[in-house]
This record gives sequence, structure tokens and C-alpha cells, in this order.
Amino acid sequence: MTGLTSDNPSVRLQAALAAGTTGGPEMVGTLIERCAAESDFFVRDMLTWALTRHPAAVTVPALVAELGSANPQARSQALHTLSKVGDRRAWPAVTRALLTDAHDEVARSAWRAAVVLVPAGEEAELAGVLVTQLGRGDRETQLSLSRALVALGEAVRPALQAAADDPEPRVRGHALATQRLLRDPDASFEYAVEQAKRIVALGGDDAEQAKRADEPHGADQVERVAEPGDREGDDADRVDR
Repeated sequence: MTGLTSDNPSVRLQAALAAGTTGGPEMVGTLIERCAAESDFFVRDMLTWALTRHPAAVTVPALVAELGSANPQARSQALHTLSKVGDRRAWPAVTRALLTDAHDEVARSAWRAAVVLVPAGEEAELAGVLVTQLGRGDRETQLSLSRALVALGEAVRPALQAAADDPEPRVRGHALATQRLLRDPDASFEYAVEQAKRIVALGGDDAEQAKRADEPHGADQVERVAEPGDREGDDADRVDR
């Protein structure tokens, strides 16, 4: 399908749509190749959608093979697509190496895929790997990790509590912020981070102090000052339920 390699992103978008609507399984390899090279976000999203329209028996093995690519975008897009396909036969391929990949986009995609694909009963083990990444990267990377940890629910609490005692302030602060989000998934991530920074700066290191800092009339008299646009309609600073 030559449209997938057009210089015009609108043409590539329509070609990807057609590949998911009328294309046969023979298109899967081409779609995966394009995911690894496509520069336009919306086209990549349509390529992922097209792949989800094909049988998992065809797409999953091909996507798993792509996880060994030297191209970070190829790994990231394959993980992203596996999370959308949701076939747990792919779980063994979501390795510790991917969950700790040096490229943030790959690691973020791996975290999202892992919480979708993890088998029942293995959540705590996954949490133990994910907490090793606390404190990593920029705001978006940290938010992605917090979302993944919160999605694991109660299984994450012991690992998070241990991380909240970490001597490294950046790790500890991220752990405390994630604990706050675990208690209140609708909370602003920025607010949770600022509260965590306050606790770390004051030297507080237990869950009770973290809880008091979250209370509007607690000992520290913490007050949130909300700007009109700080909770916009998107989910940029919220945790997915």
C-alpha cells in the first residue's frame, strides 16, 4: 500500500485507516514496519488501530518479535500496540529490560503494557520492578510511572511503602506522591508532587505524616492554591481510574 509511505501525512492517515478497514493479515508486517518509522503521532495512532483490527494470532507474534529491535521507536510502538491488543500471551515478552529501558518512551510504553497484560497474582512482583524506576525522568515520565503503579491497586502498597523510606530524596518524593495518588486517584499530580517535596524537605518519613500533609487543616496547614486552568479537561495531571 504505497499511501503509507506518502510524503503527505493525510494520505498516510487514510492509508492506515484503509489497512485496518479492508486490508488483510498480509498487511500486518507492513503496518509494524511503518510504526517503527512514522513521524506523525496521529498516523502512528491510526497504524496501531489498524493492527488491532487484525487477528491477535497474527499480530502478537510479529509485535513480540519487534521488541528486540535496536530502534527505540519500534520497541515503543510495539509495546503500545500490545497494550491495545490486550492479549496476555504477550506477557512473557514484557521483560525487566524493557521495563527499565534507557529510552523513556520505551520504558513508559512498557509500563503501560505491563499493567494491562500482567496475570492475576503477579501484580506485586511487577510492582517490585516498577518501583526501581521511581524518581526517573521528567514530569511526564514520572506521571506515567505513577499511573502504572496506581493501576496495580493494593498489590503495590508494600513496594511503595519501602520506596517511601528510600534515602534518595527524588525517589522518596516520587513514592510519596504516588501513595497520595493511590489514596485519591482524582488528585492533581502536581499537587501530590509538591506535597511530597514538602514532606521530604521537613524530614518526615512515615505514611502518617504524608496523610496529615494531605489534610487541609493538618499540622502543616497545607493549602492548595488552584489556578483556573490547572485541571483542564484532559487527563494530563490526573491518574486514570
